[in-house]
Amino acid sequence: MNNKTFRDREILSQAHERGPLSTLGAYFRLSGPGWLQSAITLGGGSLGGALYLGVIGGSSMLWLQLAAIVIGVIMLSAISYVTLSTGKRPYGAINEYVNPVLGASWITATILANMIFILPQFSLCYDVLDKNFGAVDSMAMQFSDAESVADLTEEAIFQAKVTISVIIGFIAFVIVCMSFKPGWAAKMFDLLLKAIVGAIVICFVVAVVYLTQQNKIDWQQALLGFIPDLSQWSNPAPKIAELVNGLQGSAKPFWTDQLVDRQQQIMIGTTATAVGINMTFLLPYSMLARGWDKTFRGLARWDLITGMAIPFIVVTSCIVLASANAFHATIDDDFKSNDPAVVQKSRLFNGIKSTVKKRMERGDADAFAAIAAMPSSTSEEVAAKDAAQTQLIADFVAAMSEEEKTVAATLVKPNTQQLARTLEPVLGDKANVVFGLGVLGMGFSTIIILSMINGYAFAEILNVYESTIVRVIGALAAILVGVAWFYIWTGDSKTYLVIIASSFAAILLPIAYFTFMALMNNEELLGEEKPTGTRMSIWNLLMTIGVISAVAMSYGSISTKIDSPDGPFVIGGVVTFLILAIVGFTARPRYDD
Repeated sequence: MNNKTFRDREILSQAHERGPLSTLGAYFRLSGPGWLQSAITLGGGSLGGALYLGVIGGSSMLWLQLAAIVIGVIMLSAISYVTLSTGKRPYGAINEYVNPVLGASWITATILANMIFILPQFSLCYDVLDKNFGAVDSMAMQFSDAESVADLTEEAIFQAKVTISVIIGFIAFVIVCMSFKPGWAAKMFDLLLKAIVGAIVICFVVAVVYLTQQNKIDWQQALLGFIPDLSQWSNPAPKIAELVNGLQGSAKPFWTDQLVDRQQQIMIGTTATAVGINMTFLLPYSMLARGWDKTFRGLARWDLITGMAIPFIVVTSCIVLASANAFHATIDDDFKSNDPAVVQKSRLFNGIKSTVKKRMERGDADAFAAIAAMPSSTSEEVAAKDAAQTQLIADFVAAMSEEEKTVAATLVKPNTQQLARTLEPVLGDKANVVFGLGVLGMGFSTIIILSMINGYAFAEILNVYESTIVRVIGALAAILVGVAWFYIWTGDSKTYLVIIASSFAAILLPIAYFTFMALMNNEELLGEEKPTGTRMSIWNLLMTIGVISAVAMSYGSISTKIDSPDGPFVIGGVVTFLILAIVGFTARPRYDD
């Protein structure tokens, strides 16, 4: 035990003796791991999830992130209780006292989640550098003989994409290596990142205050949005539902299906970013690294509530409200036009082209037959074919009613430059730069934390937890996956990858929740520290809610992927895990801590 840990324990013990007020003061003074959780929770995933939640649901889905973080705090509190009561590292405790398959699955799922979550962080950083700062075009010019950006080839842009991704990964790797042996450089960079992220957080809070003063936020509706509404899983958000119900013919069922499908993706992705399975690894190990024990159990719960939950709820709610004001059920004047040429000038047009094409094909299967028959052997012919298709779609959009156009616009996936509009009420022309810096800071700081977690997980699973070399290798593995993000995601909106990645990560969360509930009920592990009677009943009730919620979210994510190309792999993985877990309960080898 180091001197600081000894002093902290003495401060807590004396505060407990003096009463609740002194204890509260000590909690404020000593909090820490909860803020580390907040650093990863308030990353690019939460930012993107909240922004898209506001786009598709307005303020009607504010309850979603509130429920997710409350359940997350309950489960993380259980994890902290077990860890601090026993002093054991969780991986060894799970293997020894519960099920070695669950232990291996938990730490493997943590590594997989790091790999999954790091992808959208790279795509966010790239999108900011591309759309908000124009860095991609500038670098692509270095790889091309083009005289202007308009003349850049796809090859030059691809080279720029690779170069920028490698640079992001290299800088992150250097910082992670420094973090394993902290020094002044790492501390300075950490302060810079916190300042940038703090600035964007303040901007969103100020934006909501400004919008309130301008009477642009209906707080009665916003407060109602905190009331859970499970019907939103199968029905569009209220404001959009009113528009959809007024549509005629094949338009109503088509747009309902499209909206519900997108809404389900965003709901799953948003809840998964609140508390991911990798956070269940980060918390106990960060507390043990500080030398905390059972004296710190109350502080740990307080830390999670004040350091993670409250900032998360305030910030994400403000982002949702600002996003709803800028994007929900709104379209620009160009998109409203009945002139196809004007419609094509709208920021919304490119984002909705593919969906409108599906709408047209469902109503008229031969709509694109003539275009499909056009020759496409040369680049000029391909361009002419694309132009003809674009014109056909523009003609259709121009003829749509304003109500249908508004519904269609809800499905557009804004990039970071467009999302910067959420801060325009406060920052005006500077919104693009400030928003870009904030997203870059959030995404880059999350890359660092995810790769750090991966390094510690690698070292733990190989039973060489103190090995700096293995930690570095684990961190490098995550960064290399992140650098290759563009091979995995080719969608137009780089920002939307946060939703796709999070929906896959949601499948893994029940592993952690069920495992730590089992640990909490293990008398052999906890001994006299195991809660009993009413306390244990309350713990089990709360944890059961958490497990059921995680399973429901996982099932929802799996159900949306059954018909996709990934369906067989997802189902196969789940079935294999369940079989191995059942077998694992019959074999519990002892584990040397």
